[in-house]
Amino acid sequence: MALLETRKLTAFYRDFQALFGIDTRLEAGETVAIIGANGAGKSTYLKAITGLLGGEPESVWFDGKPIGALAPAEIMQLGISMVPEGRRLFPSMTVEENLLIGNYGRSVPGHWSIEAIFELFPRLRERRHQSSTTLSGGEQQMTAIGRALMSNPRVLLCDEISLGLAPIVIRDIYQALPRIKATGTSVMLVEQDIVQAMKVADRIYCFQEGRISLTGNPSALTREQIHVAYFGS
Repeated sequence: MALLETRKLTAFYRDFQALFGIDTRLEAGETVAIIGANGAGKSTYLKAITGLLGGEPESVWFDGKPIGALAPAEIMQLGISMVPEGRRLFPSMTVEENLLIGNYGRSVPGHWSIEAIFELFPRLRERRHQSSTTLSGGEQQMTAIGRALMSNPRVLLCDEISLGLAPIVIRDIYQALPRIKATGTSVMLVEQDIVQAMKVADRIYCFQEGRISLTGNPSALTREQIHVAYFGS
């Protein structure tokens, strides 16, 4: 049984249908990447999983139970945490305060604590008392990831964590993902950067216009297969 699964998942924005029968699986201890062009439905997919878009109860399953109709707070309490696109830190708070708020509503024993986050991202220790508005884009992303980890989630959802960052910063952030996985946290990564996603993923799903156009192990997929699935030609 998969840890996290979607079954015939659909999603709508009023009369506009954004997802069409999405079937995906995330196994315990696995990293899965969701790739695709802008508008393919990747972020909508994460919103549906986290309850930000309402759906049918049995369209999303977690640990063998249907969660598709639960509220975002209930889903977070179960152990699903998300790093949102654009970071969305609290500007009036320091780095440390942004991190500490991450376990609000879910305080469970586990690997991740404020000290563990500082070990993962040492630059945040140096800036722990600074306002989040004074951070670089990479430091903000590290803070957003750390905040999500503070709830010791079983599943970490990451939405476009490389967006707008310099290549050297992207490298540093992606180097943290195997360490996160090693603690027992399963990772689902939504990413436009195909190269980065395929380096860390055990499996990928490619979305195209709200449907899955390709799935498989990155090492078994050809560049041509990915190109066709990504762009449609």
